[in-house]
Amino acid sequence: MASIASQLQARLDDYYRQIKAVILNRQNPITGLLPASTAITAHGDYTDAWVRDNVYSILAVWGLGLAYRKLDADGGRTFELEHSVVKLMRGLLFCLMRQSNKVEQFKETQSLLDALHAKYNTKTGDVVVGDGEWGHLQLDATSLFLLMLAQMTASGLHIIYTIDEVNFVQNLVYYIGRTYRTPDYGIWERGNKANHGNSELNASSVGMAKAALEAINGLNLFGVRGSEASVIHVLPDEIARARITLESLLPRESGSKETDAALLSIIGFPAFAIEDAQLIERTNNNIIKKLEGRYGCKRFLRDGHQTVLEDNTRLYYEPWELQKFEHIECEWPLFFTYQVLDGLFRGNSQKVQHYQECLKALLVFKDGIGLLPEVYYVPLDNIETERELPHSQPRLPNDNVPLVWAQSLYFLGQLLSEGLVAPGDIDPLGRHLCIGRHQDPVVQIALLAEDEDLQAQLAAYGIATQTPKQVEPMQVRQATELSTIYAQLGRNDSLGLTGRPVRRLRSLTTSRIFRVRGETLVFLPTFLDQEQFYLTLDYHFLVDQIRSELAYIQYHWSELGRPTITLLLTHRMWETSFENEAIDSEDLTTSPIQE
Repeated sequence: MASIASQLQARLDDYYRQIKAVILNRQNPITGLLPASTAITAHGDYTDAWVRDNVYSILAVWGLGLAYRKLDADGGRTFELEHSVVKLMRGLLFCLMRQSNKVEQFKETQSLLDALHAKYNTKTGDVVVGDGEWGHLQLDATSLFLLMLAQMTASGLHIIYTIDEVNFVQNLVYYIGRTYRTPDYGIWERGNKANHGNSELNASSVGMAKAALEAINGLNLFGVRGSEASVIHVLPDEIARARITLESLLPRESGSKETDAALLSIIGFPAFAIEDAQLIERTNNNIIKKLEGRYGCKRFLRDGHQTVLEDNTRLYYEPWELQKFEHIECEWPLFFTYQVLDGLFRGNSQKVQHYQECLKALLVFKDGIGLLPEVYYVPLDNIETERELPHSQPRLPNDNVPLVWAQSLYFLGQLLSEGLVAPGDIDPLGRHLCIGRHQDPVVQIALLAEDEDLQAQLAAYGIATQTPKQVEPMQVRQATELSTIYAQLGRNDSLGLTGRPVRRLRSLTTSRIFRVRGETLVFLPTFLDQEQFYLTLDYHFLVDQIRSELAYIQYHWSELGRPTITLLLTHRMWETSFENEAIDSEDLTTSPIQE
């Protein structure tokens, strides 16, 4: 046993040496932020702190800290590593909180210029590029921050300290809540493939937002020491609509991109955003077929970024230029690290071995540590031959060695493959277990009669109901009142945040039973609000609407317990139905409310 423990200690100490040298030594001692790299090239200043890169770059540190927890004597390294993670996440949190006014504005406008910034000064946390000088609206980055905040909190890290911070995180949930309908610049910051600064709806952004909303829903940000005040609330309909949009987009990335290697982060680690195993396989095969090469994957087809033919003096391309990048797009080793992690979570050892061997051949060694370059590009002399015979020419690594994001995921894959950490350690919320899982809940319908007279008339037709008076102390309220309640969640006057904008609530949200200040409340679905929807007076339409809502609820319900849809029948409905035809009592399955 002592020999096994000493071997484990030796392996962890070796990884500590590498991760300390490659990642932790770059962490700013004041802000806790990490530069994407130390390189300053014609393609950009990589010393800034990108939100996305920072979250990915610290994952190896988090994983190593989890591994050190298993040692009886860790020499203080568990504490050091875990608090390095906390410091970075809080550094990002402070950067975002300083732009709380943008969060408030964006909730209402979804405007590109109201977006949180995508990168900050590593040394100060200040903004580095103006609102209109960069494609800042990158909803996948904010979503990734929330997703890993949830996972890290579930693993036992204490990242959020105050109610002000809880309120801000709640507003970040509102910020990404409409990603399913919000075009953004996406993970590559360019938007449309033509690179003209036009945003578009990206599957990778929608998928990461869906994963973040699912992960943080119901999470207590103070951990086991928290109360109801520190719990984050997510509207289930926003998750459902993200799912609908995502499943309709895949296997494409967007309207302009046939596929994108970024989707690997959606169908696998860290998002695990897709339940449909066949759709996952289709998307993955599409990426392998169209984007994979010997040196990694292309980001997307006709991607000119960092090719020798790209004009670095211009921000945008001309439409006719895209064709000249065909077959010579740069290949990114980064995406092989996603494939390794995916194989490890799925228990596919053959896949893991294949991509680990591919990565081993791509490492550039410095000071005895194997490092992953950002990209491999085709040299100018080999361009024409590569176009004629794709994948035939040798490629060279660029100057950005390592890309810390890629290096972190590489280390994380190594820790997992050697058994130093388990999949459940870095996915304590069990997101990878959702693949192929589908709930088939029983949807309960609770029928209420407007008064006892109507209750008696319905009983004559064999329809059991109760009146609002009979279900007391449970209260029956309109959906608009629930919207008002949600408008108070996350409200923080000190930060200038108002909570959720008052918008129409959908059926998944109103199909839950709520406890508000000690009182039990149920809410009528929005489509029964006669002040807003006159079509409720059309009996045939109303029955079809109810059937449609029941199907929607059954397909998308993912919470514990049974959904309960509460329908209030009125004299006006009853009289309207008789003007056309007698009610078919088989149209509705009844279930009286029971407290």
